[in-house]
Formats: sequence, C-alpha cells, structure tokens
Amino acid sequence: EIIAQLKDQDGRINVPGVYDSVLPLSEEEKAGFVRLPFNEKAYCEDLGIETVYGEEGYTTLERVWARPSLDLNGIIGGYTGEGSKTVLPSSAKAKLSIRLVPNQDPNDIAVKFEEHLRSIIPPGVKLEFNALHGGMPVLTPRNSKGIKACMTAFKSAFGRESVFMREGGSIPIVEVFQRELDASIVLMGLGLPGDNIHSPNENFDLQHFYGGIKASAIFIEEMTK
Repeated sequence: EIIAQLKDQDGRINVPGVYDSVLPLSEEEKAGFVRLPFNEKAYCEDLGIETVYGEEGYTTLERVWARPSLDLNGIIGGYTGEGSKTVLPSSAKAKLSIRLVPNQDPNDIAVKFEEHLRSIIPPGVKLEFNALHGGMPVLTPRNSKGIKACMTAFKSAFGRESVFMREGGSIPIVEVFQRELDASIVLMGLGLPGDNIHSPNENFDLQHFYGGIKASAIFIEEMTK
C-alpha cells in the first residue's frame, strides 16, 4: 500500500516538492525530439510490452530523457520458499530508485522522499529508510564551444547533422568534472540502441568505431581554434 501511493493514476510521482526544481524542456528541444527517427511500436516490441505507460502529457522520449522517474527495483517479504505457508510476515523490504533531471539535488530529493514515506505509513508500522547513493544531474549548454566543435566533428566524420538528446544514464563523475573544472562537458554518443550494452553479447558497430576515431580527432582540432 505504501509503495502504491508513491505515484498517481496519471503516472506522476506523489512525493511533495519532487517537481519543484525540474528544468522544463524548451520548445527547441521538444521539436528536436520529434525529428528523431523514433518508432514507438518498435520500442515496445524491443521491450516486450504491448504499450507504453508514463506521466500524462509527455511523449515517451520526454518521459525517458527529461522527466524524473520513480521505479521499484525489488521487493521481498515473508516466506518465499517452495510450497505454501500461512506465516504472516513481520517485515518487508523494497528498493526504489529515482532518476533525477537537471536542477534536482539527490540529497534534497532523498529528504523529501523519506518525509513523504513517514507521512503515509499506517499506524503501528515502523519504517527504516536508507539513502544508498546519488548523483547530480548534468545538462551541457547547447551553445557552448565544445558542443559547436562536436557538431562540426560529427558532420565531418559521419556526413550528417548532429541531433540532440537527453539521456537517463548514471555517470556521476561528469557533474564533478563540470563543477570542479568549470567547463561544459561534451558527451559524444556513438553507440546504438541495439548494442546490448553491459550484456553478454554487447557489440559495437565498426563504422561507428572508425567514425568515432575520426570525429574525436576533428573535435580536438576544432577545440584548438
């Protein structure tokens, strides 16, 4: 019951204040997402689902790339062995994650999350809350020198204009570099959705491998100008 209350029927997170600092998508970004060759039917087939579901009022790419997510990663409680048991569990555990977007702070969100959980637990229930780890979100300015150099490099290496995307990944060191070096970070995407990253059959397109080498060299040259 506690976990079920964390989202409403429209897919919005029910934790008060979680959306307060969310950086909204610009109209330019929204238009760029529309131009991307995204096939929602193929997306569903790849995930093995019939249809997508998420926060109402946003497209699939906007949900995946620019909106916070709250996910139940695992849950356990009571007897889980073979056969039946009539034992009533005295405790249960759940692991949840929240993907943050630009302007959100993991420490602030963790506090809001715990406060909300404590406000909705039934009488007589004890809650133990552990914030395991978090990373600051990053958004590189699209008009930075690095991004402009990257666009030139990609067009020279691959013969096509760059397209911009946000990505729901977890590379906390990127924010540290950006903050400590006071420099806009450039992330050059060379992988494809079908690369099966981190899986036993992970692969990488050779055309992108050699194109990436060329793009990196041109990028460095452009940055020296």
